[in-house]
Amino acid sequence: MWAEKVGKQLGHPTRSVAGWLISKLLTARNRVLEENAVQLSKIQPGDTVLELGHGPGLGLQAAAKLLTEPTGRLIGVDYSEYMHQMASERLKELVASGKVTLHHCDVAAMPLAESTVDKVFHCNCYYFWPDLKKGATEIHRVMKPGGLMVTTLRLFHVATMAAKQVMPGENWQPEAYMAALRDSGFSDVRMEDIQDKKLSFQAIYATAWK
Repeated sequence: MWAEKVGKQLGHPTRSVAGWLISKLLTARNRVLEENAVQLSKIQPGDTVLELGHGPGLGLQAAAKLLTEPTGRLIGVDYSEYMHQMASERLKELVASGKVTLHHCDVAAMPLAESTVDKVFHCNCYYFWPDLKKGATEIHRVMKPGGLMVTTLRLFHVATMAAKQVMPGENWQPEAYMAALRDSGFSDVRMEDIQDKKLSFQAIYATAWK
């Protein structure tokens, strides 16, 4: 029972004591993964960038600093209203200026036009999606031809949580997500191991050729 409750809060934090604790956990444990996802995305100053499942907004903050040209735009989506509100408060000045736009929505149904996004990044996110193929197809739809998608995760921790049934099913496996990306039209799909100081993690890359 506890594993199911933890899994639900990780995938969809709510405004509650449990949700607040999860937000603190995400802030503490995801910072390095978020910052690396941003760096690995090779964001250019004038890009339109999308973060999926932005959580408290750490990755959004890091990405916003790189979008220094007037045309640079940042978009964030999250299924959790609590995380949407938290990130909106963290980035309120950038949201007010129009530099950042946040959507409270499902990754599989984003209110974005086709072929408008240069870079997509996300962290500890895909294994909470009910349907990997729908999510991957929607990402591919909104990306420009040749756009890069990057996700970061600590596979050892993910596998440990899956073994404890915090994340039921098989969607947590990188191979499942990578297969969904390929089936949705992405190419050059690959995963690599990365060492950042004392932290080891994995990054998955995919290119949206159309």
